[in-house]
Amino acid sequence: MPTVSPADLAVGAFSAEPPWLVEPAALIWRRRADDRRRATQAQVPGLLRRRRLPPGRRVLTVATHLGRALAGWYLVDRRTARRQDRPEMSRAGLSKRLRHAFQTLGPTYIKLGQILSSGEGLFPPELVQEFRLLRDRVPPETFDTVRTVVEQDLGATLEQVFSSFDREPLAAASIAQVHAATLRSGEQVVVKVQRPTVATTVARDLAAMSWIAPFLIGRIPVSALANPPALVELFAETIVEELDFRLEADNMLDVAAVFAATEQRSVVVPRPHPQLVTRRVLVMERLSGFSFDDVAGMQEAGIDTTEVVRALMISFLEGAIIHGVFHGDLHGGNLFVQTDGRVALLDYGITGRLDESRRHAFLRMLMGGTINDPKMQLAALRDLGALPADTDLDAVINDLGIDQPVRDPTQMSPDELLAEIRDVIKKLLAYGARFPKVLMLYVKDLLFIDGALATLAPDIDLFQEITRVAMYFTQRYGERIALEVGVDPRERAVDLDAFRAQLGVSNEVSSMTYRELQDRRALIRRRMEDHRRRRR
Repeated sequence: MPTVSPADLAVGAFSAEPPWLVEPAALIWRRRADDRRRATQAQVPGLLRRRRLPPGRRVLTVATHLGRALAGWYLVDRRTARRQDRPEMSRAGLSKRLRHAFQTLGPTYIKLGQILSSGEGLFPPELVQEFRLLRDRVPPETFDTVRTVVEQDLGATLEQVFSSFDREPLAAASIAQVHAATLRSGEQVVVKVQRPTVATTVARDLAAMSWIAPFLIGRIPVSALANPPALVELFAETIVEELDFRLEADNMLDVAAVFAATEQRSVVVPRPHPQLVTRRVLVMERLSGFSFDDVAGMQEAGIDTTEVVRALMISFLEGAIIHGVFHGDLHGGNLFVQTDGRVALLDYGITGRLDESRRHAFLRMLMGGTINDPKMQLAALRDLGALPADTDLDAVINDLGIDQPVRDPTQMSPDELLAEIRDVIKKLLAYGARFPKVLMLYVKDLLFIDGALATLAPDIDLFQEITRVAMYFTQRYGERIALEVGVDPRERAVDLDAFRAQLGVSNEVSSMTYRELQDRRALIRRRMEDHRRRRR
């Protein structure tokens, strides 16, 4: 007999064996979602309002816990690392102490740690690795607390809704924890339950963060570039929306709709339940598969791991530059790879949303990279808010030497490399550069995909892959791109010189695997470590 596809695959990229069908127009909890999202974001200015005095005892509590962590590191880990000449031991010790402090300080700082854990390539590997423990190893709420929240929000006893409900959570994170359960009607589900006091705690912590952030401007070059108040604002906008699971369920359907519109069926979104979604409880379809770093298990099952990461990259780019909606928190804990090779994408609390002007700017930024037009890229970054509106782009190109031959960092001395980094940061700050909020989410996702390439496809040829992705978008969206950005990719060949410049290699280099790129990065790190040892 012919197989009949579920009807809701027309409106979303869901599994082929539905526990129920999604009918977006019939979902009561989804009504007025846009109004609810705007109202939620309207709370942010009040949470971040500037106060003349520190907001209560919370600042003292935070300072105490972080001070203890720093003191323990300075008196123990740092000295031990110096005696043994092992700087990585110092970083590992500090990272562990900070992780414990964040965990003690509660949901807001745990969430901040989770965001830092996604910054592989931006932050020290010891910090990233340690803070990954904050993703799903946070002490859970008691089962009685979980029962109370679920019953209050669903308006029924646990037994009236579920035939079974696991007492131990599958994972516990900053905002919520998730439990496996089975509905009375027999469907296996996952139940996401919000921590009962998290909303009050978040409001208190945001007040403290917003009071401290302005004092960091200009103190540390990297933090100045990132713009600490903007980081706190991004954090606030992200976390307040995560406090309403109806918005998360709405995000699930929007991202699923994008995947369906692009015919990207290699990524699957769990179906939210038609009725069992409230502000603090989200019941969804239970999906399973290989963890994202289980390369051996996937390959033994015959899954092409290169195709897995390729599908994730394409779907992410299509969502951002073609539809203006993308999952804003990609990391290994949010992904499963199913036995058929499709990626099950979870946790939609953070979703990037672009209006048309910013989506066009993203499109120009990527198009400028494809045809090696640095001025187009800088103009796009300016339109995204990374540079002031009156920035002289020609001056930036000249000052940063973007139009000059690239220097291979592996052939530079540590002093030369450090001096160049400092010079670039100083010049960017002089131009008023900063990271706009949506660009931060985008870059964070790109960093995850960068790490996924290292894990799942280390022998992929990066130059061939860039060309392949560019050809995909040219063939599928060439006419649309030409109309929206004024440059027809069908008439412009892919120019890899800008990509070579990003990697720090000359134009004579025609291929490079991700494994070779990792070796280059490792060489640079070793040379910088040796340089620090010699200076000490």
